[in-house]
This record gives sequence, C-alpha cells and structure tokens, in this order.
Amino acid sequence: MSSRDFLRRMPEASRELRRPISLWQKFHIDLPLLILLLALTAFGLVVLYSASGQELYYVKRQGVFFLLAYGTMFAVAQINIHVFQRWAPWVYLGGIVLLVLVIFMGIGAKGAQRWLSLGGFRFQPSEILKLAVPIVVASYLAGRVLPPRFGQVLMTLVLIFVPTYLIWKQPDLGTSILIASSGLVVLFMAGLRWRYIGGAVGAVLTGAWPMWQFVLHDYQRQRILTMFDPEADKLGAGWNIIQSKTAIGSGGVGGKGWLQGTQSQLDFLPESHTDFIIAVLAEEFGLMGVLILMGLYLLIIARGLMIALGAQDTFGKLLASGIIVTFFIYIFVNMGMVAGLLPVVGVPLPMVSLGGTSIVTLMTGFGILMAIGTERRRVTA
Repeated sequence: MSSRDFLRRMPEASRELRRPISLWQKFHIDLPLLILLLALTAFGLVVLYSASGQELYYVKRQGVFFLLAYGTMFAVAQINIHVFQRWAPWVYLGGIVLLVLVIFMGIGAKGAQRWLSLGGFRFQPSEILKLAVPIVVASYLAGRVLPPRFGQVLMTLVLIFVPTYLIWKQPDLGTSILIASSGLVVLFMAGLRWRYIGGAVGAVLTGAWPMWQFVLHDYQRQRILTMFDPEADKLGAGWNIIQSKTAIGSGGVGGKGWLQGTQSQLDFLPESHTDFIIAVLAEEFGLMGVLILMGLYLLIIARGLMIALGAQDTFGKLLASGIIVTFFIYIFVNMGMVAGLLPVVGVPLPMVSLGGTSIVTLMTGFGILMAIGTERRRVTA
C-alpha cells in the first residue's frame, strides 16, 4: 500500500500528520499556560516591590529565581513523562535520605531544622518531596487496577506518611500538610472508594483529641486557638492575623494605591513579603486587585485540568491532576490563613511571595504539566 492510499483511508490521521508544527509545539511548550504564568510573574513582582518596602534587592533576587525557574520549566517540558515514571522511586528514596540527613546534620533557624548545605549551596530537601510524592504515587497507582484496593490504598498511605512525618518533625507543619495533600489528591483522583474516604474522616475525628494532646507542639496548638480568637493575645500570637485583617479591610474595593498601604509600608504587617503578601495586595489594590489575582490563578488551574483530561495514559492523568489540584491547595491554604479562616502554617502564596527553591519547584511542576500536555503532539510529530 502506498503512503497516499494509506492517508486516503485514514483522513483524520492525514489531517493530523499534515498539520504544521508550531515553534511552541516543537519545543513542547503550552503557550496559553506560559502566557498566564508570565502574567502572574509580572503581577507578583509588582506586588513584591511594595511588600518588601520598595527594596529592589528582593525584586532582583526574585527575578533571578524566576529566570532559573523558567529555564528549569523549559528543560523539564522536553522530557518524556515516562522518564519521570521510571525515575520516580529513586527520586523519592533520594528525597527520604536527604530528609534523614536533615535530622543529623541539618541547619537550624528560628527553632526549626529544615535546611542542608552541600557545596556551599543551602536548600530545603522538603521541596524535592513536593514533586517526588505525587510522581511516585501516580507511578505506583498507574501500574495497578483502578480504583485502588485496600492493600494498594494502604501502601500509598505509607508512601505519603514517611516524608510527611519526617518533615513534620523538623518541625514544618505547613510543608508537611502540602506534601500529604499532594499524595492524597492523586489517590483520590485514582477513584478512591467513598467507604475509604468515610473511614478516613472517622479516623481523623476519633484521633483528633489524642493528636491535640500528644502530637501537636505547643506553638501549633496556639496557632489553632488564635484562629478562633486572635483578640485573646493582640500583641502576641494574634498580632499577624489582626494586622492582616486590618490591611484587607482597609483596602476596600479599589485599594489605597500602589505603594500607599499603611499596614505594610509602616511595618505593622509582619512577613508582608512572604506569607502575608496578599494582605498587601488587598490593601493597595483592593478587592479588584484580589479578583485579578484569583482570576489568573483560576485560569491556570483550568488550563491544568484541561491538560489532565487530555493526557494520554493513566499516569499522565493522575500526575497532572495531582500537580494542579495541589497548586490550588497552596492558594487556598495561604488565602485562608491570611483571612483568619485557617491556622497560620507558613505557606507562601505561589508565584507572588518571596521565594527561592519553592519557585523552582513550582515551575518544575508546570514543566511536567507541559510535558504531559504535549505528549500527544510528541507522539504524532
């Protein structure tokens, strides 16, 4: 059979094969997602300049990390997703080893021991697990019959629990929650039966009091109590929440104007350039500024879900959905704690808060998303 006869008998394949490949498709870049990420980056740098007290140093530092992060994203997008699947167990085990090393030779700061220094480079091993956990869970579940059975669910929970526990012991409650969520989201997307979900909820409710008494640290219990009554300790534990609420409320609909916020510019708002940066945004740009930011986030999430739906296999679907839903959880937790609806757990606002390795990790996840989204074109090209 000639190639012309073959294409005549397969009109759909003919159109696909004859369709010209754009430059973005050639380099496996999802253009809509890239445009949204660039818009969010620019918006975040504008807010950071004000939140950091108009210090160009922080903006330049953030810009350098963004350049590194985008470079990493472009590089990761070129990798076939099945490479991630093959290497997932080794990356996961490597991350666990680094977390164990933190216990014995980690660098401490502000009562926490979370960093390692290798070759003069200081980093948080927990950032590796933010991607390693959803990848290894997706890899494990994709090779089995779904929905997962009890033994598979139990094994998945072990994979999630080990890094979560090691990070919680540093202590880093915020990151441990995010890593646990990233794995549980993948498990849920795999079709977890509702009886398992109901059993998990029952176990959490049953163990709530013992956890409160014997598991949580004193400062963690204080943060939960402060969420319900920040006025009980206005100048102590409740200060952050009170000031963030004041900043959010004073912004109104249109805001006070860029660089005109009083809570941040006069240093009433602690951690204004990291965890509480959205309070600065709300004060200076008002409700409209917050809605613009939320709109960008929602468009990115929608694009990520479209990529997940269009993935070519179970591994791609589980991993893409896990990455993008975890991204939503980051946003939800940060906004919830700044608004006083959730305890303060030290979770930065993605792409807006000052960060280093967290930004690179986040953009690596988007690189994996692009690799999944362009997998069909990679196969047909």
